[in-house]
Amino acid sequence: MRDYLKFYIDGQWVEPKGSKTVDVINPATEQVAGRVTLGTAEDVDLAVRAARKAFASFSRTSREERVDLLERIVVEYQKRFEDMAKAITEEMGAPSWLAQRAQAAMGLAHVQTALQVLKDYRFEEDRGATRLVKEPIGVCAFITPWNWPVNQIACKVAPALATGCTMVLKPSEVAPFSAWIWTEILAAAGVPAGVYNLVNGDGPTVGAALSAHPQVDMVSFTGSTRAGIEVARNAAPTVKRVHQELGGKSPNILLDDADFQRAVAGGVASVMMNSGQSCNAPTRMLVPQARMDEVIAIARTAAEAHTVGDPNGNAKLGPVVSEVQWNKIQGLIQKGIDEGATLVTGGPGKPEGLETGYYVKPTVFANVTSDMTIAREEIFGPVLAILGYDGVDQAVEIGNDTEYGLAAYVSGTDLDQVREVASRLRAGQVILNGAGPDLMAPFGGYKMSGNGREWGDHAFGEFLETKAVLGYSAKIAAE
Repeated sequence: MRDYLKFYIDGQWVEPKGSKTVDVINPATEQVAGRVTLGTAEDVDLAVRAARKAFASFSRTSREERVDLLERIVVEYQKRFEDMAKAITEEMGAPSWLAQRAQAAMGLAHVQTALQVLKDYRFEEDRGATRLVKEPIGVCAFITPWNWPVNQIACKVAPALATGCTMVLKPSEVAPFSAWIWTEILAAAGVPAGVYNLVNGDGPTVGAALSAHPQVDMVSFTGSTRAGIEVARNAAPTVKRVHQELGGKSPNILLDDADFQRAVAGGVASVMMNSGQSCNAPTRMLVPQARMDEVIAIARTAAEAHTVGDPNGNAKLGPVVSEVQWNKIQGLIQKGIDEGATLVTGGPGKPEGLETGYYVKPTVFANVTSDMTIAREEIFGPVLAILGYDGVDQAVEIGNDTEYGLAAYVSGTDLDQVREVASRLRAGQVILNGAGPDLMAPFGGYKMSGNGREWGDHAFGEFLETKAVLGYSAKIAAE
């Protein structure tokens, strides 16, 4: 049992103002794995005031001081790497191999990337007699999700520290263990008191209080589009900056000259990874209508090779995070059947022999049309929808026929055509021919997938204000 009942405010672990707790359920066992306290508006106010007080000095630190701080965080994170990976497996069900190679690894990688960017980032530039200065925006509120918990914490906190901001973090109450370990890492690294604060809680209470707080200058939220809208509404009266990374329903266009064995199998694997709980998963596979039967055969084989089971074992897929999510996914799978999509493999119910745990069968639907629910709603489970198209223009039209625009994928042999199709897709990130992740590439979406960008040097801009100082160069101004 992990009883993480305190909050981290102003450099100290402190008792919360309220006493209400919530159980954290291990999704593989359906047993209570720990508890956290649900914070109150009073806890939020104390944390924000600590961050506001610390901003006066931390915002004035030198580049060298912040480089040194991030280097210390890297060292402390490396010491706790195994602890972090185990906590993620326990709190949200990621298989241990995925928790180590991707989940925990991404948290460390974001700190290392921010460190790399900070060393050379231009905070000042002169244009004639005017100096343009990029300054830290102030106190930031971070509201993070459960699906890639420390990844989403680190890709906000690391650039915020690098740019001289102070902050309050509210991690998901569904998967809060990794946030506690992250906080211990920052404390061990010597982050100054008040610069980083942790308050656990739920969205309607702590999330809303952070979003609305008049001394918060920016709120960065990752989660559902529905919740993102509420964050923006709460933030509007104080005209603070709102950064959102929200939902997705990403198209994966396979052009007729693609290597279908590789592209279909790779697309299936991308959807199934993390049990389908990734906002940028390529959940709509678009293929030439004439090759639908070929694609179905490859997709069936690929999906059925994805073993489901104990996340501490060798299975490729662990459980989804909670009973709430399991029920939602089951409802959408049934909706696909009811609306006439072809069920290729998987389907409703738990995999055989896995009655305990929130396990979902790797599921593939084919002959899906754009008006079907499974082609429009984000399922957030290991469920792939295959749609047919006639001609490249229709593929692009179907690809863009969504309220989301987080990511898109294109595969084909003719690179010029692949690039041309990519240029027509309305998405914040387009992945060509299965390209791997790039930590320096900006991550964020068009349309209802949010606004603003994370990762790499683009993340720095989210945490900076621009000041123009006219007449800075007296000599040039006088000429």
